[in-house]
Amino acid sequence: MNIGNRLKELRILKGLTQEELADRAELSKGFISQVERNLTSPSIATLMDILQCLGTSIGEFFNESPDEQIVFGRQDYFEKYDAELKNEIKWIIPNAQKNCMEPILLTLEAGGSTYPDTPHEGEEFGYVLQGSISVHLGSKTYKAKKGESFYYTADKQHFLTTKSGAVLIWVSSPPSF
Repeated sequence: MNIGNRLKELRILKGLTQEELADRAELSKGFISQVERNLTSPSIATLMDILQCLGTSIGEFFNESPDEQIVFGRQDYFEKYDAELKNEIKWIIPNAQKNCMEPILLTLEAGGSTYPDTPHEGEEFGYVLQGSISVHLGSKTYKAKKGESFYYTADKQHFLTTKSGAVLIWVSSPPSF
């Protein structure tokens, strides 16, 4: 960790000049400048004083969490083809099962379907990108075509079918795929 750069980032984030931070921490502007340029290292006590003036603790300051991936491309997808059901599932957010929802890209071939899912707690949402589908929810069936979306609570047996093929984004919460 580059302590000087990290302190400078925090100072700027708080909208303080070097002089303002130095005054609050009862240090000299020159010392703050040297610390930020990594020309000197503060003692632990001095670092704790500086961090207090910046509104953080030593634990938070040294807790570096890795940057989280926000945007995902085709190279990140995990794909599975099921010849029996004539469908292909692409998990478009890797490891999404650790999240509150799990979006997938589902391609149903003509005559394709998904496995019937038993009732469970949660919600499911979908948006049809191409073709048309039937949403089977309990004893009822609903139709959705390109440009339409569907949403339901998953407390009844549910599955999707298509006669002519379809591509859709399907989001399940909590993850169930």
